[in-house]
Amino acid sequence: MPVAAEIANNRLAWERWRAGLSVKATLPEKLPRLRLLLVLDNLVGHKNPDWLCWCFAMGILPIFTPLSGSWLNMAESIQRLLKRRALDGTYPTTPQHIMTQFEAVARHWNQQPTPFIWAGKRQLRRQASYLRRHPLGGSATITRRAVSRSPHYHTSPRQVTH
Repeated sequence: MPVAAEIANNRLAWERWRAGLSVKATLPEKLPRLRLLLVLDNLVGHKNPDWLCWCFAMGILPIFTPLSGSWLNMAESIQRLLKRRALDGTYPTTPQHIMTQFEAVARHWNQQPTPFIWAGKRQLRRQASYLRRHPLGGSATITRRAVSRSPHYHTSPRQVTH
């Protein structure tokens, strides 16, 4: 592939991932092949210009989560799922082996991706679990079994109060 076409393809790959972002960092003129998408929260330290330039030079595109969303939870769920499929039952000895396994699983996943829906089986399990709990006094505190509303120590005939 000619050098000009490779440069154009690299930029196109980077821009494709940046298409839906509301805030975009300025990319350098010359970009390496995009190697990694790095999902981060919106901490100020993650937006240091020197660090961003280093990421771009290494082929890493940082993508920041929305300020008021649980997007990172979904990304972590996908990562956990891919990790299990790639590495369960194996004993990788090199980082290259881990990357090869992850890439193979990701390619397979992308052939027939499964959409993630927040209102799925996991939410139903959590809701059922919540219903088995007993809230205490409006706080976030719960118990696994109900606490008696009228404890026996209040009605004891031998209770001494002073």
